[in-house]
Amino acid sequence: MPELQADRPSPPAPAPRPWLARHLREPYVQLLAAQLLTGGVAMAANVLMVRAMNPSGRGEVALMLQVVYLATQVLLLGTERSFVATYHEVAPASGVKAYARLLAVPAALCLTVAVLFPVVVPDRFDPGAGVVLLLAGYAIAEAGSLATRSIAVAAGRVHEFLIPRVIESALLLVLLMALYAADVTNPAVWILAYLVSGALPTAAYVIRWLRLPAPGPVAGSGALNRHVRREGLTLFPAALSNMAMLRVDRLALPALASTSALGLYAAVATMTELLAWPLRAFADSRLGKWRAADRRGGLNARPLVLAAAAYALVLAPLLAGGLYLLIVPVFGEAYAPAKAVVVPLVAAAGMYAVSRVCLGLLIARGHGTLVSAAEIAGFVVSFAAYLLLIPAHGIRGAAYGSLLGYGACLLFAMAAGWLAAPRTAVQAEEARVP
Repeated sequence: MPELQADRPSPPAPAPRPWLARHLREPYVQLLAAQLLTGGVAMAANVLMVRAMNPSGRGEVALMLQVVYLATQVLLLGTERSFVATYHEVAPASGVKAYARLLAVPAALCLTVAVLFPVVVPDRFDPGAGVVLLLAGYAIAEAGSLATRSIAVAAGRVHEFLIPRVIESALLLVLLMALYAADVTNPAVWILAYLVSGALPTAAYVIRWLRLPAPGPVAGSGALNRHVRREGLTLFPAALSNMAMLRVDRLALPALASTSALGLYAAVATMTELLAWPLRAFADSRLGKWRAADRRGGLNARPLVLAAAAYALVLAPLLAGGLYLLIVPVFGEAYAPAKAVVVPLVAAAGMYAVSRVCLGLLIARGHGTLVSAAEIAGFVVSFAAYLLLIPAHGIRGAAYGSLLGYGACLLFAMAAGWLAAPRTAVQAEEARVP
């Protein structure tokens, strides 16, 4: 019998998983898929809004969205990346409870400010108590959505983050198409659609995660949360400056030109932002590997920066040509003046995309202060350019202001990466969470 057993063929080895299936499970691919889905919906929403409203109404929607995005960063206080680093491999339920404690006080302050805003500001700056509360509610919902992204990454459940984003996108499209079909032109109602579509799936998945079995409370969660808050505050200037650099043009245009100019500008800027999303997702997903390579002394930044530059140089002309040809057929004749800002905005988006990789490499090497400095430099240059150029040149001034600001950020990041000394072993040890 032993001879028979020896002659028996061994079971075949399991077939290797196909290359595509392996890479689709990578967190950075899933994060990019979520971003691309959001970008596709943003493009469709942009078309629906410009078809439903005149440039002035579209500009009011853009202005309210920018206020919400800036308020969201204030609510988060830079904790997105520090939470992922501190609560690595946390159970989803524990992660939800920990982040809820981080957001509780900022959310309460946000609602308090929203209630007091109509009382303390002059009437000419008051859009109405209902609109202010709507924007505050949307900011809290958006902060919760971004918090679930960090929880999903920390818990190793990025694929579950995709599901509420798919639901959110489908629900938003349905609501926006309904508003378009009903000829709704009130900007606040369109913002309400964003709030409903984002809050419902996020709340559903938070409840689902809370019902999952958890190993128990995280040991020292109070100390961990304090560490998350401290580290987040060191990254907050970079996060806020980046958001301001990206959004202050939408705030400056209605103040220095008109909401109609903002509507024309936003119709193009919404599309050009998509150019940077793949590189941003790639940089965010690779921070851990880059930091590990840096600690081993094997982080080679040059090929990564060159690959990012090649990506921008190849895709930017294609995007610019497509936008220039499609603006009038897609948006309508009223948006023909927006052709003037296609080239500078696409060039600015390309520079911003490359800067995400440069700054990610600086973060991996432990130079967070230089990251904040680069973002602040970009914001200062862009803001000064807006003040100088928008009054005389309108949307062209805003576009070239963005080009100057993003270019300044990229140049600062590249110079910092070239001049900054690699992180020492002591610095690497100090960067570890106790």
